[in-house]
Amino acid sequence: MKVLLIGYRGQLGMDLQRTFASEDVMLAGHDTLPVEDAARVDAFLNENRPQLILNCAAFHRVDDCEDQAEAAFAVNVFGVRNLALAARKIGAVLVHFSTDYVFDGPQRNPYIETDAPCPKCIYGVSKAAGELMLQSICPTHFLFRVSGLYGYAGSREKGTNFVETMISLARQGKPIRVVNDQVLTPTSTMDVAAAVRQIVTTGQYGLYHLTNAGQCSWYEFTEAIFHNAGLTPDLTPVSSEAFPTRAKRPNYSVLDNRRLRNAGFSDLPDWRDALKRYVAGRAAAGRN
Repeated sequence: MKVLLIGYRGQLGMDLQRTFASEDVMLAGHDTLPVEDAARVDAFLNENRPQLILNCAAFHRVDDCEDQAEAAFAVNVFGVRNLALAARKIGAVLVHFSTDYVFDGPQRNPYIETDAPCPKCIYGVSKAAGELMLQSICPTHFLFRVSGLYGYAGSREKGTNFVETMISLARQGKPIRVVNDQVLTPTSTMDVAAAVRQIVTTGQYGLYHLTNAGQCSWYEFTEAIFHNAGLTPDLTPVSSEAFPTRAKRPNYSVLDNRRLRNAGFSDLPDWRDALKRYVAGRAAAGRN
């Protein structure tokens, strides 16, 4: 199978590379395939004609989205439209990744795929709009909403992730304050990539929530990080008001992988198990 992986340098992209290594994978970054350029997208896909497109391209600097809405929409909305149109034209399957940030309502039960998005920040709005573009244009698509991703590669912008940042701060002996009023499901990119590899072979197109099982606050996640890493720093829970940001973060954005189970798959492992495996494998992955 000929696979095009867009945005391969990020933490999810790196794990998708490994997971699809047995296929004929073509890698594309922004330098070779700027998704916001409709003409280049159409020409690139028409020339290379992949059967499966994995799109990890995104403008996901959440606070910057508030000030750079046009840039966020160019990638997260119109970039998705461009890929969807070109994929439909050549008969390819398009895989796209969205986010738990499309939800930020009063609900305190895990959101299912049929719940209406209710974003309150520009990033969430742009990702929700991108979902609609994909769903309305390309019938052969898989849309995966993910949450709190962390992987050994780290995010492309930071070169790190939340787990690594917390371990680094703890080793520096600095007091650490983490919010305890934002609840989500931190999710391993390794587990997401493995699940994607299985699901895309089914032909059961559509929207899936795809996160590790369970839920926690960022503070509870941090406690678990330190427990697994054998660290005992000065850690204090605080409210979101202690860390004012330009973009509002959801207070509760836990996703229920109902569609995944209905498709005959098991839930992804619990977030505690995923974190334990991640910390245990840090040294082998070059994280010290």
